[in-house]
Amino acid sequence: MTYFFETYGCQMNTAESAALILVLRERGWSAAENGEGADLVLLNTCSVRQTAEQRVLGRLAHYHALKKKRSIGGNPFTLILAGCMAQRLGEALKEQGAVDYVMGTGGRSVFPFILEILERALPGEKPLLTELDLLEEKPAFSFSPFHLEEEGPEQNFRSFVPIMHGCNNYCSYCIVPYVRGREISRSPASIAEEIHLLAERGVREITLLGQNVNSYRFEDALDFPGLLELVARETAGTPIRWVRFLSSHPKDLSSRAIQVMAENPVFCRHLHLCVQHGSNAILSAMNRRYTRERYLELVAEIREAMPDITLSTDILVGFPGETEEDLELTLDLMERVKFLYAYTYHYNPREGTAAYALPDRIGEELKRKRLSRVMALQKKHTQELLKARVGSREQVLIEGISRKNADELIARTERDEMVVVPGDPRTIGSFTELTLSSLRGNTFRAK
Repeated sequence: MTYFFETYGCQMNTAESAALILVLRERGWSAAENGEGADLVLLNTCSVRQTAEQRVLGRLAHYHALKKKRSIGGNPFTLILAGCMAQRLGEALKEQGAVDYVMGTGGRSVFPFILEILERALPGEKPLLTELDLLEEKPAFSFSPFHLEEEGPEQNFRSFVPIMHGCNNYCSYCIVPYVRGREISRSPASIAEEIHLLAERGVREITLLGQNVNSYRFEDALDFPGLLELVARETAGTPIRWVRFLSSHPKDLSSRAIQVMAENPVFCRHLHLCVQHGSNAILSAMNRRYTRERYLELVAEIREAMPDITLSTDILVGFPGETEEDLELTLDLMERVKFLYAYTYHYNPREGTAAYALPDRIGEELKRKRLSRVMALQKKHTQELLKARVGSREQVLIEGISRKNADELIARTERDEMVVVPGDPRTIGSFTELTLSSLRGNTFRAK
């Protein structure tokens, strides 16, 4: 039997899709080239922005039509809706007839039972949905065994390692706590075991994942700095030479975590620290629970401990009630910090969040104008920082073949800078030192 996955949204969804694919492979399923020819199609969805949901709704319409066509030919397929959108809207979408099974963010443990039902069904026969209805009453989040980030042997050197799930922050604009649930931290023993398995398979780089990794705490016995110390010990002497983590909330990033990171070179000198805004009034309305002053203090502390570190962030403009003065404060913070990269977007109302009912919404045209100002400033900072690095000697991890030129390879520095270099594909997955010789766009050319 064959499967086809479409994954939307964050790295956590990518990791969870990889874990589900591992289950399929262990049961003898094989990947289909596309959804049109698969026995099982799974959409792993995102609800963070309305545009992400609209894209999935379009794909559901496509698969609904395809199901009707294939059913007439006696070759139906099973469609599963998984992830955050499944948690939020799944049952309503299932009633529309396209979706066979709904697997919310807490219900992944039922996946093997779904496969059991499908594998027992006779060819051309519709599976018994009533068997799953009993299972759906007992959702339970479970962490996966190890999983590699990409398919194919050339990508087996990088992996995500989930360390926690859910979020307790309830930022007023964010739907994630409602669809992912409360924070659950994974046991340090299972994290260590996964690291050992990955190291045995020759993985070179891991990324610790969580909606808010800084709030990791297992049974009051181990916090996030303690986990970083454990990861540093477990990776010592193994092929794993780089460790990253996503995502970091400023309110929970402690001095001890910064110290542990600085003292252990296995942690890459790059940190994604989401600021969202530069105005205290907007940060308060967002329920971010820190001030611009506290954020700038954190940046100063991080750079004092690790002068060579690069920072990236998320910036949200056009939040209800945002004034021109608030926007200027955001631009000022960007000037003070000078992020290497920023993921910028304008406010998108999400029904069910606290901000949805706020007055003084900003018009779409004004939101776009404000966003363009933020993007223009970030482009300037990115270019300035990258140009200053031309001529430096850097260690990189060779990641793959360039899509634009088959004779060139794509690599990445520990500071999350992209590099293109001529080379042999047999070096993919290995570390090497390069001289950053020139810059094209935001990508270095190297020797």
